[in-house]
Amino acid sequence: MKRSICWLIGFALLGLAVSVSEATAQGPSVSIETEYLGTVEVQLDAAQAVGPVRIINDTGGTLKGPKVNGTLVPPSGDWLNVMPDGSLRIDARNSFITDDGELIFVAASGIVVPNKDAMDRFNKGEVITSNDEYFLFTFRFTTASKKYDWLNKVQSVGKMVTFQKGKLKYDLFLVR
Repeated sequence: MKRSICWLIGFALLGLAVSVSEATAQGPSVSIETEYLGTVEVQLDAAQAVGPVRIINDTGGTLKGPKVNGTLVPPSGDWLNVMPDGSLRIDARNSFITDDGELIFVAASGIVVPNKDAMDRFNKGEVITSNDEYFLFTFRFTTASKKYDWLNKVQSVGKMVTFQKGKLKYDLFLVR
């Protein structure tokens, strides 16, 4: 009798585990929402190649949004690691001084998956867009400002809007 009850409980637990597993496999348990933070425009020097790394100095730029506006503080820089498959991993460090004098540090990382046709057009001086290639960042902010300390507590993502020689524009979104 005890053995039958143990088998019955075992099968019930197995059935529960399978149904939980199936529910999880059918879709996410949570959702992600975004909130527009602003648009960043950055002026870029030409890339300098150091082996598989490309170093780009950011010479100027702006952040314009509904809650924060600022100007890029040079020197700032981007490091692009060229992966064996041709994709690029971005590591960037920037600082912005807000219109009201507060300093915000930004650490970003991202992925660029170049499209050959788009890169050929880029190299000819044409503008490419987010429709032309995958170009996404994640951003973390650090500030001592009491007004902007909410930035210390959020994760954000950025997506390229346009890219041309010497100029990059992307939109930033808070992730909730």
